[in-house]
Amino acid sequence: MTEADGYVFREHDGPEGAPTLFVFHGTGGDENQLFDLARQLAPSARIIAPRGDVSEMGALRFFRRTGEGVYDMDDLALRTGRMAAFMKAQVGDGPVYGLGYSNGANILASVMLSDPGIVTAAVLMHPLIPWAPSDLPGLKGRKVLITAGRRDPMSPAETTQALADYFAAQGAEAKLFWHEGGHEIAQAELGAVQRFLTEL
Repeated sequence: MTEADGYVFREHDGPEGAPTLFVFHGTGGDENQLFDLARQLAPSARIIAPRGDVSEMGALRFFRRTGEGVYDMDDLALRTGRMAAFMKAQVGDGPVYGLGYSNGANILASVMLSDPGIVTAAVLMHPLIPWAPSDLPGLKGRKVLITAGRRDPMSPAETTQALADYFAAQGAEAKLFWHEGGHEIAQAELGAVQRFLTEL
């Protein structure tokens, strides 16, 4: 484990010029939750998996909330800025990708909405962005895969669809993959993520 800019993180080195893949865990996870999965999905990438620095009754997160689906927007802005600075400090010579699940998808999306120049491609698994983002020309050409469950009680289908539509409207290459379950990660979903990352 390493610590930099206030974040504890786990890292796997890649060859020179390899893409850097930032991996963000869900609520209650840590830097280990998706690390091995990321190595399987992107074996040639450099992997950086930060640990969320907010505790919600002992469960690690990347920003505070006041209720289910109700974000502390001031804290989100603060943590987004910190995460963006951390990511910029860690990037190498290759392209920069992001993969996040649930709360991790939300902080990744928030970084993209605040500083679209950092990440060139992102996988957002079961995100929830419960507001209407402003138009952002800097997202043009970015590649985004959103995966979700049609019966997800934490990330409603209509909100997920709205986020995918938003990215497409900004000129991003947005793809949306549905499975028929809820907030869990389905095997078919992982297949879609693998194809997306391989095509990059």
